[in-house]
Amino acid sequence: MKTAGSQPTAPFRIAVAGAGAIGRVHIDLIEADRRCCLAAIADPSSAAAAKAAQLGVPHFGDLERMLEVAEPHGVIIATPNASHVDNALLCIARGIPVLVEKPVSDTREQAERLAQATATSGVPVLVGHHRRHNPIIQSARDIVASGTLGRLVAVTGMCLLYKPQSYFEAAWHREVGAGPILINLIHDIDNLRFICGEIESVRAVKSSAVRVFAVEDSAALLLRFANGAIATLIGSDTTPAPWSWEMNAGENPAYPRQNLDCYRFAGTEGSLSLPDLSIWRYAGERDWMKPMLRHSVPVDHTNPLIRQLEHFCDIIAGRAEPLVTPSDAARTLGVAIAAHRAAETGYGQSCPTTSREDPQ
Repeated sequence: MKTAGSQPTAPFRIAVAGAGAIGRVHIDLIEADRRCCLAAIADPSSAAAAKAAQLGVPHFGDLERMLEVAEPHGVIIATPNASHVDNALLCIARGIPVLVEKPVSDTREQAERLAQATATSGVPVLVGHHRRHNPIIQSARDIVASGTLGRLVAVTGMCLLYKPQSYFEAAWHREVGAGPILINLIHDIDNLRFICGEIESVRAVKSSAVRVFAVEDSAALLLRFANGAIATLIGSDTTPAPWSWEMNAGENPAYPRQNLDCYRFAGTEGSLSLPDLSIWRYAGERDWMKPMLRHSVPVDHTNPLIRQLEHFCDIIAGRAEPLVTPSDAARTLGVAIAAHRAAETGYGQSCPTTSREDPQ
């Protein structure tokens, strides 16, 4: 067994558990990065076995067996949401750093179980809210924190896109927990938490009227931040539309980019749109009858998934602490779960702003 303090040197041998869509993205990024190499793939599917054979790396149908034989320096968990925590705990038990895809789990209790295991063991766990590694998101956080916009008062966000029928051939994509709230809007919730601060309450409505699956196909959220700002966030995966981070940010070449904005932040001194990083302010007197000036901040389009992998390598080497910890990710998950509950009950829900494992 490895110890949490062991610090291997590059190239770091990273294994991937789960070779679905995001798992294959991680595999390709590892193959392209000089600081690491692919140690193995763990996934029971024949497609995963074929991928491993193509790349000339060991294939395992079972994660535990892979950990015993391949002995990777780090593991990326890209399995279905419900298995994230159990798989991560297998790695932690062997002292192996982990990158767990978002959402960290499908329940807050499981997320906090992982947070506790991380705190107790000292084994680092990074959660894959990869957009926090995007320079655009980091610039927006800096702009809001600097006071350039004055006091933040209102935010709007959109995640409107179309998932083809083939997407739903995977049975779990048709079940509760696999809809826009936990698959898509959770990214937007995390972005807004990172930029604006903690979310203290949420109201929501959701609908499955188009596909009539157990899972929602559309949802609208009303968020209140601890600083008093409010936000509306709307998402649907059943509409041909150009307004979503995937389509607008250009961070993933798999999506055809549209030069539009999907987030707007309004403050008492100015406003900001993303991902174009345009700041709007009055030239002089603040008056809705007066002309406004637009200032565009330079945009860095570095792929955040590449930056996330580089960060994970630094974590493996012992040179960095995880940017997104399980307890942090549990708070984002808590907001998404509260949104589901609010939509089901018709009542607003409070959102705990700290995890039980957070340091006091």
